Amino acid sequence: MLVDGMRESSNVEDRRGSGGGMVRGGLGTLVLALVAMYFGVDPRAVLPPASHHSAPGQQDPKERQFVSKVLASTEDVWHKLVPGYSDPHLVLFSGATESSCGQASASVGPFYCGEDQRVYIDLDFYKELTRKLGAPGDFAEAYVIAHEVGHHVQNQTGTLKRVHALMAQAGEARRNQLSVRLELQADFYAGIWAHYARQQHLLEVGDVEEALQAASSVGDDKLQKQTQGYVVPDSFTHGTSDQRVRWFKKGLDSGDPDQGDTFSANEI
Repeated sequence: MLVDGMRESSNVEDRRGSGGGMVRGGLGTLVLALVAMYFGVDPRAVLPPASHHSAPGQQDPKERQFVSKVLASTEDVWHKLVPGYSDPHLVLFSGATESSCGQASASVGPFYCGEDQRVYIDLDFYKELTRKLGAPGDFAEAYVIAHEVGHHVQNQTGTLKRVHALMAQAGEARRNQLSVRLELQADFYAGIWAHYARQQHLLEVGDVEEALQAASSVGDDKLQKQTQGYVVPDSFTHGTSDQRVRWFKKGLDSGDPDQGDTFSANEI
């Protein structure tokens, strides 16, 4: 991805090296456990903070700069497309940090907390994205940010609140179905951002393929096959690899947010 000359966002908070707090229980921890399952991590790993994070002073400023520029790019796109859009904040942390949704652990992977409208990322996750999920490349990293920002778009438009209310009243099977549609729409929104990034000539040869590989690598079917050797479709919460790729490509090809209603689609 061509980021030279791009502005940096002023909405990045760098907590790396500051350490973490006590683990919170309740709904926040449950939400983080679900996100951990999304990335193929044992949910029990959410509870203890990771001990293999970078030490203070060892962080690469280029990583922060890249994240900041990608976030700025999403800001520019969504301000044009969503009336009254307000920017999310992005928190960089090492090991563990507190959020309004509970404690964020390095084991959890990137996530969006609607309660404080922040995206949380331990940059060591990108190493795992390459090593364990087989999705290398800077545009794969940008896709992760754009997906989490997609959840912020859902929060801004009221979708997140409506769907969470439905999920609170539904049985497990229906909750999973709603979760899948929510996640696929976030993938679609990531594709919308990529559409405009391509229009602005920010993409290099192979960038789209990197994003598609990242979307495919975090499909429920692929993760379950890798972690437990078999697939349980009724337990899916984020969609299959094919679904995630398809909705990302739909956003990439159309550039039209109105085509991303995953909740009305008969087939996803």
